[in-house]
Order: sequence, then structure tokens, then C-alpha cells
Amino acid sequence: MKLSERIDAFAELGKVLHSIEVTDKDNLFRQAGNYNAWFTPEQCDLALTGISKFLVKEDLTQWVMPYNLSLSTSREVGVVMAGNIPLVGFHDMLCILISGHHLAAKLSSQDTILMRYVIDALIRIDPRFNEFITLTERMNNVEAVIATGSDNTSRYFEYYFRNIPHIIRKNRSSCALLRGDETEEQLIALGRDVFSYYGLGCRNVSKLYVPKGYDFVKLLDLWPQYSDVSNHHKYVNNYDYNKSILLVNRVPFLDNGFILITENSALVSPISVLYYETYTNTPDLTSEKIQCVATSTGWSEGSIPFGKTQEPGLTDYADRVDTLKFLTAL
Repeated sequence: MKLSERIDAFAELGKVLHSIEVTDKDNLFRQAGNYNAWFTPEQCDLALTGISKFLVKEDLTQWVMPYNLSLSTSREVGVVMAGNIPLVGFHDMLCILISGHHLAAKLSSQDTILMRYVIDALIRIDPRFNEFITLTERMNNVEAVIATGSDNTSRYFEYYFRNIPHIIRKNRSSCALLRGDETEEQLIALGRDVFSYYGLGCRNVSKLYVPKGYDFVKLLDLWPQYSDVSNHHKYVNNYDYNKSILLVNRVPFLDNGFILITENSALVSPISVLYYETYTNTPDLTSEKIQCVATSTGWSEGSIPFGKTQEPGLTDYADRVDTLKFLTAL
């Protein structure tokens, strides 16, 4: 397949995902939710919408332009996909296929329905992709691999795939840097970064950095529109459990009925909990453990405006590792 044909196919896939019939979408999301209770219709729709937004021919063409994909030798590239949020493995799939390689995908047991739906849709658009996609449980014969897991599983991946080119992703989380002059609209937008996908994604804000003396009351008063997270049984179970732990340990916290805010130096907070630290001088947020830094308008270099962390573009590579560059070097 020519690069232009691959681009056309993915652009058409974007149109297909954008225009799924309501009844078909309801059935698809119901099936996805049966496999993973966190995959509610709203979260599945959010993921599909996000993908369809960047599957545009002009954007895809612009994205691949800096890379010499025509010289890329076709390899069998394995992907061990995560399943923490819907379709989280799609971008790796896109990178591999757009660059002309063969995809050997180990789907997460938590995200088989949506990924299979997207793969089947792509093959219907251009049946030649059927020769480039293999769903597998083992990575015995791959020539390169991209694997996403926890800090613990990453050590296994590093050892197992030590003899072939690889990208091994570990635990990451995102944070927000506040100055105290944010508008109500900006603080409401920050709520999307916190509550989208119930906070399960590495691009979700799980930690706030605020100036000393910051008043959280305004922030909590602006977030009632996100209170529907408390209607999810798994989320509310986490909320009740984490609240009881804070109470037993006599740890001070703020509570608006569905999110707990407490001071903690850790980067990653449990579901339903938001950590914060205070600062007098702007903190250094260049840790490799941080996926995104959100600010009100993107005023800090490399930061993302509030409300946009879960709207990654084509060049927003996980762990800041250029996946296409990796693939073109194989």
C-alpha cells in the first residue's frame, strides 16, 4: 500500500467513527461496558470523538511529512496494549500501520470490543489492511515492540524484549500548575482534566500545584457539574474507601461529596482523590513521571491549557517518545 492510500483509509475511518448510527453506537458501548465497567457510554463516546477529530486527511498528511516513510522497511511490530481508558492503544496502531509496518497486537482484556470494532472498520474500508494486522496473545516473532504497563510489568518487558528494538512505557500521571488568578471558566475546564475517564488516564490531572494560601473553596464550588461521577458504583466505592482511610489516619482533607483534596507530595493520587502541594517559587515539573502539565492558558512552556489534557493530537506521543521516529528507524 502506498502512503497516500494509508492516509486516505485512516481519513475515511475518521468519518466512519464520527457518523456511527445511534443504535449501533448504543449497542457497541453496551458491549464495551460489559467487559469493563469503567467504559460508560459517555467515556466511550469521548474516546471515539477524540480519535475522529485527528483522523483528517490534511492533519495526517501534515503529521507524516517530516518522516521519510517511503524508505521504511516493513517489520512485524508488536504492541502490548493497555486498557485503562477506551481505545488507549489506537495511536500506536495508527503509527505502525501508517508507517507501513505490520501490526501484531495483544489487545487488553479490558478493551477488546472497541479496538476490534475500529480494526474491523478499517479493514472494511481497505481490505488490504487485513494482511497487515494480526491479533495475538504472544510476541514470539515480532521484530520490534511497543509495550505499555505498570512500573512493575515494565521491568519484565525490558528483560523479555531486551534483544529487539522497543519502547517500554511505565506509569505516568499529569498535574496542573495554578497561579491563583484563574477565571471561573478556566477552573471549570480544569475539572474536565480531573474527571474525564474517572481520572484513570495518564493524561488526567491527579495533582495540583498551588501558591501558598490558595483557597480551594472556589474551585470546589465550581465543580458540581462533574458530580455524576458519584453515580458510578466503582468510583463511589473508591471515594468511600479513600475517605475512610483519610479519616482513620486523621489526614486533613477537603470534600465536596465526590472528590477528596488533600496535601501530599506524591504525584499519583488514588481514584476520587486529588493531591496538592503549595509553592512560593514556581516548581520544576520536568520529572519523567509527568505526562502532561496543565495551566490556565498554556502559559508555562510545554504546558496544555485547562480542559485539553484528554484531547491529544497526532504529535502528542506517550511518554514524549516519538513513535513514528522509532518506527522509521527500524
